Amino acid sequence: MNKNDKIFLAGHRGLVGSAILKNLKERGFLNIITKTHKELDLSNQQATADFFAKEKPDYVFLAAAKVGGIVANNTYRADFIYHNLMIQNNVVHESYINGVKKLLFLGSTCIYPKNAAQPIQENSLLTDVLEYTNEPYAIAKIAGIKLCESYNLQYNTNFISVMPTNLYGPNDNFDLEKSHVLPALIKKIHLAKLLEEGNNEAVVKELKVDNFEEAEIILSKFGISSKAIEIWGTGKPMREFLWSEDMADACVHIMQNVDFTDLIKDKKEVRNTHINIGTGNDIAIKDLANLIKEVVGFKGDFIFNSDKPDGTMRKVTDVSKLKKLGWQHSVKLEKGIQMMYDWYLKQPNG
Repeated sequence: MNKNDKIFLAGHRGLVGSAILKNLKERGFLNIITKTHKELDLSNQQATADFFAKEKPDYVFLAAAKVGGIVANNTYRADFIYHNLMIQNNVVHESYINGVKKLLFLGSTCIYPKNAAQPIQENSLLTDVLEYTNEPYAIAKIAGIKLCESYNLQYNTNFISVMPTNLYGPNDNFDLEKSHVLPALIKKIHLAKLLEEGNNEAVVKELKVDNFEEAEIILSKFGISSKAIEIWGTGKPMREFLWSEDMADACVHIMQNVDFTDLIKDKKEVRNTHINIGTGNDIAIKDLANLIKEVVGFKGDFIFNSDKPDGTMRKVTDVSKLKKLGWQHSVKLEKGIQMMYDWYLKQPNG
């Protein structure tokens, strides 16, 4: 990419997209097109076609997606598969039609089988069944990988897929029902600390309700009190977490330095050309909760509800492919959680 190339960043407001936008600007890329969902619905085929025909971007970062945690994935199954398939199909196809030089498609490591060997290598894709709770989302993302590979093979495009591990960072979603585990834990533990301090007024503001009686209903629903916090599952599952701005740096590095042809050398059958983006390190949910508890300063306990699903018991990526391509992470989890909480505290009402 040259500094004056026109770059379309789809999904610039989310955790992933906002981090990529920041990274691009810091590197001196200023000809960046962004659109809110209200301005451009990428699940609308005609609207997407009209946009590409008008703007003719040189490069595309496809970070737009419908995302959520284990509860949201399991509850809104149709929404997750439909919207993600539509967004991917429209953007990838129009990138081909309009001669985009390179596209980077962002997926997720939930594409891998529930019982994949650990750490997970890229060639584990489609070797076994998926985790049930996020199967619709995972299938959509797998389709995105195959869409990129297929267009490359048939039309000689340069579309690359990357699969980031669990991300956290600025502009994350802290909604108690729909967020991922790390921001959800930060929100829960922060609310519990406010209760511990007797700061009911702050709790009301955080939850955006009219009074503490309404707040108590929400707190009860999510198992939050001044003395203890309920956490879904046993706390034993192992998860890997990557600072979102590290992920963004990896994406821009790949966009600048890696082509699809680099990923298919010596391959008789072109499969699994996607690239894991992660740290290669994992932590138990229980230990993660205690780490956040220490950063936030909450003194209460955790109650692990084993009646609720754990999801996959361990998920950590093999990042050797990424390292061979010249990139590795820099932000350690302890530092990242502190930065995340500092950012959260600066936001109005959480």
